[in-house]
Amino acid sequence: MKRLLPVAALSLLTLAGCANTAPYSGDVYRGNQAQTGQSVSYGTIVAVRPVQIQADSRAGGLLGTGGGAVLGGLLGSQVGGGTGRQLATVAGAIGGSVAGSSVEDRANRVRALEMEIRRDDGTDVVVVQRADRQFQAGQRVRLIGSGGNMSVAPY
Repeated sequence: MKRLLPVAALSLLTLAGCANTAPYSGDVYRGNQAQTGQSVSYGTIVAVRPVQIQADSRAGGLLGTGGGAVLGGLLGSQVGGGTGRQLATVAGAIGGSVAGSSVEDRANRVRALEMEIRRDDGTDVVVVQRADRQFQAGQRVRLIGSGGNMSVAPY
C-alpha cells in the first residue's frame, strides 16, 4: 500500500493539474462569444514567431505545490529513523513542493504563434494564439473580433 500511494498521488497530480488550453485556439469560441456579432477585418501576415502561452492552472498552482509536498514528504519519511526521518520528511516536502510547482508550470504551457499582421487599412496588429494551424509570412488572413478578444483564421 505504501508504494501505491505515491503512484496514485502522482497520477492524480498529472490529470488534475492540467489547464484547459482550448480557449487559446483560433478555432474555439467561449460561451459568451456565441450568437454575438464579431467584427472582421482582413490582412496579410508580416511575421510569425513561435512562442508559448503560460496557461493558468485550474487549481491556482496549489495542486502541483501541494501534491509535490505530499509526495516529497512521503518519500522523505521512508529515509532513516527518529530525528533524521523527521528532517528527511521536511526536506522531502519542501523539495517536492518546489518540484511539483515547476512540473505544473511546464505542463500548463501551450505552443503558440505570435503573428504580426498588416491590415488592409495599413495598421499593424499582433495576435498570439495556440499553434494548432500552420500560418506563414505572406499569407492572407481574417481577423475576427477586436481589442483583447481577437483571433486569426485563414482567408
